[in-house]
Amino acid sequence: MADIRNLINELAAAENQLQSTEFLAPCVGGGKVRTSVAKMIYTFVPKPKNFEGWGIFQPVNEKVAKVVDEASLPQIVGYLNLFPQLRLRLVYPLQGQTWLGYPVNESDMQQRFGVVKPVPVYLVTEGAQFEPIIARFDGQACWFEEIDRRASPQPAEQMRELLRQENFAENLRFVGMTPEMLTVYDLVLRRRYAEIRSQHRSQARGEAVEMEASENLGKRQKKRQKKRKGEKYRERQNEENKIRKALRQGGGELDIYRDRGDYWQIEWLTANGERHVSAIAKNDLTVISSGICLSGRDRDFDLQSLVGVIEKRYEW
Repeated sequence: MADIRNLINELAAAENQLQSTEFLAPCVGGGKVRTSVAKMIYTFVPKPKNFEGWGIFQPVNEKVAKVVDEASLPQIVGYLNLFPQLRLRLVYPLQGQTWLGYPVNESDMQQRFGVVKPVPVYLVTEGAQFEPIIARFDGQACWFEEIDRRASPQPAEQMRELLRQENFAENLRFVGMTPEMLTVYDLVLRRRYAEIRSQHRSQARGEAVEMEASENLGKRQKKRQKKRKGEKYRERQNEENKIRKALRQGGGELDIYRDRGDYWQIEWLTANGERHVSAIAKNDLTVISSGICLSGRDRDFDLQSLVGVIEKRYEW
C-alpha cells in the first residue's frame, strides 16, 4: 500500500510545479483548457475568458490560467501529431470556429472509433462547406489540422453548385459521388429547411404579436372613443338641464337647444305655448339675443328673467 504521506507530498510537489508550468492547449470560445501534471488532470478557465485558438497558458491559481502567448505553428503541429488523424468533410458552421464534420469514410470511422456520426470540429481556421479536411481526435474532441490537399476539390465545388440550384438530395448525381457525400448534402439540406421553418415560425409569431397589438390598440381606441362619447353625452345633459332649469324657474319650457360655439341657440315655449328663439351666453346664461325687440337691452336679462319679460312685453 502506498504511503499516504508520500502521496500527499507528491501532490503538493505537483501543485508547486503546476504554478510554474507553461502548457500548450487548444481553447474553444467560452470553453476551458486542460493539462496534465504528474498524471493529474487540471482544468482551468482561460484568461481572457473569450480567448479562442491555440495558446500557451500558465496557471494563475488552481482555477485560472492566463494566456502567455499564442502557440506557433510548429508547436500546434507537434501537439496534433500526438493524436490519430480523422478525415472529415465540413458540413456547416456551428458557432465561432466550430464546424460540424462528417467522416469521408464511414467504414474507417466505424472500425477505428466504433461509431459513425457527425462530429463537431473545433478551431477550424480555413475551409468551406463540403470541403474535405484532416482533424485529430484526442479522445474527447476533434481538432482541425488542415484542408485535405490529397482529396479532389471537385466534389465540394459540385455539391455547392447543386445546393445553389436548390437540388434535392435524391437528385444528387455526379462522377465520384460517394454515400458519405450524399449524407453530408442531406445534412446541409435538413439544416437549411430547419432554418427556413424557424424563420417562418418567427415571422408567424411576429405577425401574431403585431395582430394582437393592433387588436389591443383598436380596443383601447374604442374604449377611449366610448369614454369621450360618454363624457360628451354627460356634458350635453348637464348643459340641457342647466338651460331647462333656468327656463322652468321663469315659467318657460325648453324645446331644443343648439351649441353655436360661444353661445347656445335655444327654442323655447312660454307658459301659453308661444314659441321663441333666443341666443344665450354659455357662462352665465345672459341673453345675447332675446328674439324680440328689447330696444338693445337684451343683455340686461338672463334666461330666467327673459321668460317674464317676453310674457309681459305687451304690458309695457
